[in-house]
Amino acid sequence: MTDQDNTITANLTPLPDKVGVDGLEDKWRKTWDESGVYKFRNTRDRKAVYSIDTPPPTVSGHLHVGHVFSYTHTDIIARFKRMQGFDVFYPMGWDDNGLPTERRVQNYYGVRVDTSLKYDPDFKPPFEGTDGKKINAKDQVPVSRKNFIELCERLTKEDEKQFEELWRSLGLSIDWSQTYHTIGEHPQRVAQKAFLRNLARGEAYQKDAPGLWDVTFQTAVAQAELESREYPGFYHKIAFRFEDGTPIYIETTRPELLAACGALIANPDDDRYKQYFGQYVYSPLFKVKVPILAHPAAEMDKGAGIAMCCTFGDVTDVEWWRDLKLPTRPIIQRNGRIIMSVPDWIEDPQGRAIFEETEGKTTFSARKIIVDHLRESGDMDGEPKPTTRMTNFYEKGDKPLEIVTSRQWYLKNGGTDKKLNAELIERGNELNFHPDFMHVRYDNWVNGLNGDWLISRQRFFGVPFPLWYPLDANGEPDYEHPLTPHEDQLPIDPTNDVPEGYDESQRDQPNGFTAEKDIMDTWATSSLTPQIVTHWAEPGEENEALFKATFPMDLRPQGQDIIRTWLFSSIDRAHLENHCLPWANATLSGWILDPDHKKMSKSKGNVVVPNKPIKQFGADAVRYWAASARLGLDATYDEGQMKIGRRLAIKLLNATKFALAIGREDENHHVSSPAVAQWNPADVTEPLDRAVMAKMALVIRQATNALNAYEHSKALEVIESFFWQFCDDYIELVKNRAYGTADSTGKTPSEAAVKSARTTLGLGLDTFARLLAPYLPYATEEVWSWMHEGEGSVHRAAWPKPEPYEQAAFKVSPDVLTYAGEALASLRKIKSEAKVSMKTPILSVTLDAVDDAADSIKATLGDIAEAGRVVGNITLVRAGAAIKAVKQTATAAKNAIEDAKNEADAAVSVIVENSELGEPPAKKPRK
Repeated sequence: MTDQDNTITANLTPLPDKVGVDGLEDKWRKTWDESGVYKFRNTRDRKAVYSIDTPPPTVSGHLHVGHVFSYTHTDIIARFKRMQGFDVFYPMGWDDNGLPTERRVQNYYGVRVDTSLKYDPDFKPPFEGTDGKKINAKDQVPVSRKNFIELCERLTKEDEKQFEELWRSLGLSIDWSQTYHTIGEHPQRVAQKAFLRNLARGEAYQKDAPGLWDVTFQTAVAQAELESREYPGFYHKIAFRFEDGTPIYIETTRPELLAACGALIANPDDDRYKQYFGQYVYSPLFKVKVPILAHPAAEMDKGAGIAMCCTFGDVTDVEWWRDLKLPTRPIIQRNGRIIMSVPDWIEDPQGRAIFEETEGKTTFSARKIIVDHLRESGDMDGEPKPTTRMTNFYEKGDKPLEIVTSRQWYLKNGGTDKKLNAELIERGNELNFHPDFMHVRYDNWVNGLNGDWLISRQRFFGVPFPLWYPLDANGEPDYEHPLTPHEDQLPIDPTNDVPEGYDESQRDQPNGFTAEKDIMDTWATSSLTPQIVTHWAEPGEENEALFKATFPMDLRPQGQDIIRTWLFSSIDRAHLENHCLPWANATLSGWILDPDHKKMSKSKGNVVVPNKPIKQFGADAVRYWAASARLGLDATYDEGQMKIGRRLAIKLLNATKFALAIGREDENHHVSSPAVAQWNPADVTEPLDRAVMAKMALVIRQATNALNAYEHSKALEVIESFFWQFCDDYIELVKNRAYGTADSTGKTPSEAAVKSARTTLGLGLDTFARLLAPYLPYATEEVWSWMHEGEGSVHRAAWPKPEPYEQAAFKVSPDVLTYAGEALASLRKIKSEAKVSMKTPILSVTLDAVDDAADSIKATLGDIAEAGRVVGNITLVRAGAAIKAVKQTATAAKNAIEDAKNEADAAVSVIVENSELGEPPAKKPRK
């Protein structure tokens, strides 16, 4: 190194004496926070902005390693786009309303809501955490709705701190100044404003209708929230009787619903029952006269082929009731128990007495009573037979859903409107799904809709509907003419706020008003995250500018399991309100599986807390494991992969320090940072170095194309593969020349050859720092600081372009590096088989090489000899016919197995024909 070089590097910060990944998270998190490296810079040009609709995780206090999975995938894209020069709009939200939060608060504090209670400003909950134990409802202390909401807000704030700490330790490049909550003032304003506009356009409506109901949570459930599960039961063969007493048998698993029966239904093509259509029979026990009718949905091969239609036992009953205009005879209350009075359609005195026995009973208890009476009356043939049936559950519930008639709010989603359905299918065609095979799941869901979206919930912690209803002189609400606020009054809570033209004294009084007490489904708010984060329809120039610069957004990342809920509902809202897609791309992640390849879930007890692997292996290592998985495919939790990721990060640190230290150690063996400005591609002159530049150009092009296509794992594979080749082959081949070490003949490499090697090492590792930055943000920031002190973060550096490397390659093929590496491996194999040290000199050797390898090896023979410690003759000959034949076979195999050529090349490109080893170097005495 020249004196000028020493002058240039003398004032730069010394490189660390020892490198490692431990401690990097704390070091660089602090620096990133202070510098605002990930902050959105409020670019006003939409073409210069890349905006991400980040999934707001459900804040329920429970984290597992699956949380780091898809969020890492998203962060890779965010970092890549930022390095491409985009101003990345990357907010984080917390989905903190809805049933999961309420259930957690009930268990954590030991409380439940009683809407009859008044607010207690001094209320203190009986518990502060219950160690994961479930508190029974009877042991929960009743509190007012407002007290309960305050507890929800208190607990979610604590849970959100845990989530934020996880995301920060993982290295997500979130702009934390853009954080939002789905229950906060701004999201409430957006959700209420969107609803009022849906209402004004006739897209939102209310009606009394049978709907799925969860008796545990006491709320209606939408189609998208259903989960079909096997449920044990019994078939009961029961006789309905004609006027003359002749029986006709049905088989049912729900005899407790006999009193709700409105008809017997059979398939119109069923010859067994055609003669009975239009006739009447009497129900057992209750003696209610019901018709026998035909409907194509009746299954001829199920049970007796004829079924009773009760209002309502399941969704098929609803279909029959609607199509055949049957009477409504509900006997199940919202709490899942039998109604408390005998219905007027039961006129038989004995039947009324039997019904009285079931009043207020659970369906289980009522079933036992009815079955006992059927045995006694002789209307049950034989004993109940065990069976299992597929039954609808709320996805978060533990009991089968009932169907209850209630007044609910609905939003049009194409389930009852063919035109809207076709429009939403077309929106799906406009969206870029990654991977593309996920598109069919969207189409299947939209095509399978059988009703509009039920958006009201009978819960407490959520966005209230901004509505009141006028009361008539009798205090009855007029639901047909709701009272609505002006948009500039939002957000409101109708249970606290008063409609225009009224005062508080008129609440719930005749000729006054009453509040809408239902809240919106959590998805009704979450479906608007693109509008929430971009400040849609918010007053002010800054909000308008932000919306124009970020909407429609570029990316929606999410799990594959919520295509039917979050993805579809977001498209529905944007289509109705904004007349466009909410984003251009959707990336869908798979599941996380445990080592036994079972889906991780808290209920199965097989989750891994993410803090553990991050602490054990480092954030970069955990990110590497996540990034290795392809979109749309399930991935196994694999600590082995994390170890590889940690090794990769450590290798980057060590390789960079090693390469930067060459020629820069002072007399005390301290190393200063390099003069990066001296890394001029024009100084790359040697064939081997130019081959590295050629390969680097190819890798940059392939990785860039893959990331632009959202194939992060493919890009990582390409980058990582070349990185190891660079370390294992190139550095080993070139380090002697880079040091300026004399060869076996005493000849010292020229200054240009030394500079070529050092420049290639510098340019290569500078480029690897940028290519790996989206994956290993901590390790790459560390090495970047060594090379670019005072020049900012690698995460704001420019993503490399292939053209400068192609020019530096000067038309040299990347195969030159590959063949040189194979030659070096062959020389090392000699020593390995002889069981001698790799420092043992080779006195003479002859290398056979296939035609296309020979020229490459010849051009790099000096570096090969130095790296292989060949001190004598090294002879290169072209391969004989046998080797050529093997080469041809390997080339042909490429069509069958893509990787066969590489393996075959490594095996036959360079063959050691004969060699002579010298004496191993003497061992140095221990100090």
